[in-house]
Amino acid sequence: MLNQIFLNLPVENLKRSVEFFTELGFSFNPQFTDETSTCMIVNDSIYVMLIEHEKFAGFIDKPIAPKGVTEAIFAFSCDTKAAVIELSEKAHGLGARKVNEPQDLGFMFSWGFEDLDGHLWDIFWMDPDHLDS
Repeated sequence: MLNQIFLNLPVENLKRSVEFFTELGFSFNPQFTDETSTCMIVNDSIYVMLIEHEKFAGFIDKPIAPKGVTEAIFAFSCDTKAAVIELSEKAHGLGARKVNEPQDLGFMFSWGFEDLDGHLWDIFWMDPDHLDS
């Protein structure tokens, strides 16, 4: 079945995007990197390909969604509520747009941001004990 995900995202300026995500703590695989694209490592089975618009457009037969349009929300879980807060605050400090206030439901905590290219990221923590009940 499926065992890895490579999420492909169009970016306006690869260097700027790499600097942003590097400051958030992500690393990149040099084997899948050139002047117009790179492979951001999320973990051992999740990768985000950051691809400049011109190259990205070569893979599709319709326009790239403009910055003001929401194509998806990328939700990623963290180990702790504190990690959600730390990552979201850091992203906001690096110029990401704050899209909502933190949401604390007791068993789940989430907060997100819009990255420099308009992609929406929802960072969340869910109490593992809640999942067992």
